[in-house]
Amino acid sequence: MFEIEWGKVKEIIWQEKELTEAIVEVAGRLEKALNYNFLTGLLSIGDEVLLNTTAVRLNLGTGGKHFILQVKGQEIRKMSESGHIMKMRYTPWQIQCLAVEEEESPYHQQLKDCKNIGGMPVVIGCLHSMLPLVVAGFFYATGGKGKVVYIMTDGAALPLALSNHVRQLKKTGLLSQTITVGHSFGGDWEAVNVYTGLLAAYEVEKADLAIVCMGPGIVGTGTAYGFTGVEQGEIINSVNILGGIPLAVPRLSFTDLRSRHKGVSEQTLIALGKIALTKALVVLPFLGEEKRKLVWQQIEEAGITRKHQVIEKEENLAALGILAKAGITVSTMGRGVEEEKEYFQAAVAAGRLAANIGKGEKENMGENCWLRKC
Repeated sequence: MFEIEWGKVKEIIWQEKELTEAIVEVAGRLEKALNYNFLTGLLSIGDEVLLNTTAVRLNLGTGGKHFILQVKGQEIRKMSESGHIMKMRYTPWQIQCLAVEEEESPYHQQLKDCKNIGGMPVVIGCLHSMLPLVVAGFFYATGGKGKVVYIMTDGAALPLALSNHVRQLKKTGLLSQTITVGHSFGGDWEAVNVYTGLLAAYEVEKADLAIVCMGPGIVGTGTAYGFTGVEQGEIINSVNILGGIPLAVPRLSFTDLRSRHKGVSEQTLIALGKIALTKALVVLPFLGEEKRKLVWQQIEEAGITRKHQVIEKEENLAALGILAKAGITVSTMGRGVEEEKEYFQAAVAAGRLAANIGKGEKENMGENCWLRKC
């Protein structure tokens, strides 16, 4: 069930093309609310609005704001005037969009004929905060050259507009295009699933690098398989089926107080050790002796070293200067690079390695690197 209440807009905090944050008065309280302008129209002070207040009442984190369902007196808008694909299907909020691969699309035949992604490197993350870090590593290695496309899954937030990272990366030109797959929506391109999303990144956008991960707000339950990050393993399989080169970013932490996230997160161990049925490159930063011992014990016990190509790379995080220059700050679970250095290093290193693979450079990957056989 969800809670719905009426409120009144008292203040506009900020407004972008697709998203507005406002202060609303609801039940005598002043609270924050988000409005998706492209669905419900622009807000004005004094507007009466219908709110979904469930997340605030549950004291949630990322989703802990009210969401505006309707502005009184304004009609709900269409996302697209064409297309026959519905996202959030068979709910009161289902929306029409034009999928890049459907019959009405000018790219339908092109994607119908395209069967693989020709060795395109694909970095697969498990948290949204990895996205800008991978981008920084890639452009640091290429000297600012190349085309990066972000494919957002429906593992967390569904509207792309919620992502501050995407908004900032696109404004600064660090991210070329976005593709929303499954029930996520609002990208430059819509796609039915991750397979056609990958094909569109390769065939339509001619990407030098595709990054696939969920939007803000991973879901976890504290159980072995009850988290949306299991998709990382499934996406590895998808990339291999389509003839790409998957690079998986492990979730590392040595400051998280939860034992299941110490060293290599249990989520990574499950996704790469159990869910992934095909091989990926897994990039680890150089670690001190004690930390390295723990990490290698974890990945060996999980079967990751037998299934995947694990590569250790030195990473000094100079690439973060690219984000600093663009005014982009990154944290994971509220912690920055000072507290979670290894997390940042792993994601940046994956971006740098992807750039080198794209340039055809496979040195320093080890004599037994499976890429040499491709």
